[in-house]
Amino acid sequence: MLAVIKTGGKQYVVKVGDTLHVEKLAFAAGQKVLFEEVLLVDDGTSTEIGTPVLGKAVVKADVIKIFRDEKVLVFKKKRRKQYRRTRGHRQTLTEVKILAIYPDRTAVPAEELAIEAPPAAAPKPEPRPAQPKAIKPKPAPKTEPEPEIEAKPAKGKAKAKAAKPAAKKPAAKKAGK
Repeated sequence: MLAVIKTGGKQYVVKVGDTLHVEKLAFAAGQKVLFEEVLLVDDGTSTEIGTPVLGKAVVKADVIKIFRDEKVLVFKKKRRKQYRRTRGHRQTLTEVKILAIYPDRTAVPAEELAIEAPPAAAPKPEPRPAQPKAIKPKPAPKTEPEPEIEAKPAKGKAKAKAAKPAAKKPAAKKAGK
């Protein structure tokens, strides 16, 4: 008997006794898992295909361990721009062993149906209210007059230019006269 299950956005063809690595599940090692998104069940004589899933089929599995996959290096480069970035990523995976494939949910023992939902995640604490920012007082305007600074006489060429008064340009003549 084989089945096609969907978990973590991927589809897997499984048989009883298979061990596979799937995206991280919210179960601890040793717990049982029920995969309810079963797309196909084939028992050798007949094949049931879901549209898109079979509502009554279930696959039971046992969580063996939770581990991290090998590191994948992501390297970005733009040539001639001196731009290079290297990042590493390790995906968290769950290793599961398929224990049973049930084409009909009624064949599953009642105590095993109680494990179908993963344990609820701890509720997130409420965010703290934003603290008002401290307002810095503006400096008081200066009331004392600033002392006048005497200009120093210019030296060299600047002295010669400063001594000559600016000459006025003659007005342009009007055309036609």
